[in-house]
Amino acid sequence: MKTLKLSLLVLTASAATCFAQQWELAGMGGGGFLNTVGVSGTPGSATAGFQSSFAAGGYVGYNSYKHLGGELHYDYLPGDLKLTSGGSTTTFSGMAHAVHYDVTFHTNNNPKVQLFATFGGGMKIFQGTGTEAAYQPLSQFGYFTKTHAIKPMGTASVGAKFALSKRVFLRTEVRYFITQFPKEIITPAPGTSYGALLHQFVPMAGIGMEM
Repeated sequence: MKTLKLSLLVLTASAATCFAQQWELAGMGGGGFLNTVGVSGTPGSATAGFQSSFAAGGYVGYNSYKHLGGELHYDYLPGDLKLTSGGSTTTFSGMAHAVHYDVTFHTNNNPKVQLFATFGGGMKIFQGTGTEAAYQPLSQFGYFTKTHAIKPMGTASVGAKFALSKRVFLRTEVRYFITQFPKEIITPAPGTSYGALLHQFVPMAGIGMEM
C-alpha cells in the first residue's frame, strides 16, 4: 500500500512538472507604426489616423503539442489622434489597448533558437483622452471626441526565441494588427468619408521564462 501511494505521488509530481514546463510568461516592448486613412469630401482632402509611439505588453503561453500552442496577449499602444491637410496637423491625446488570443506554430520546443508564427484575434479598445474644445483646427474634416470605441481585431506575427538559459529566453517578433477605423473617436464631419481599415505594425522584443 505504501509502495502504491509512493508511486502515485511520484507520478503526480512528474505529471505536474511536465505540465508546468510547457507554460511560458513574457514581457515585451517596442514601437507601434500605423497607417493613416484618406478623408475626402466637400471640404477637400485630408488624412486621419494615429501617431506612432512606443508599445508594451505581455503574454501567457502554453505549448500543448510539439509544434502547436496558444498565447493570451495584452498590448498597450499609446498614440495621439491626428488630422492632417495641406501641411497642417492637429492632434488629440489618445491610446489603445489590445487583448487577443493567438494560435502559435513553432519549431521544436527546446532548441537554442525557435522560430514561430502566430494567427489570432480579439478586440482593440481605442480611447480619446484629450480635452474637447469648442473650436478645433481642421474641424471641416472631423472631430476628436473624448470617448472610447471597441473594435474586433485580427492579428498575426512572425518571430524567434533565443534561449538565454534553461528557462529564460529572448523573444523578438513583428506583429500586425488590423481593425476597422474607430470613427467614434475621430468623427467624420458632414460631407466627408473616411477609409475603412486601420493597419498597425509593431516590432517588439522582450524577456520570457518557461514555467
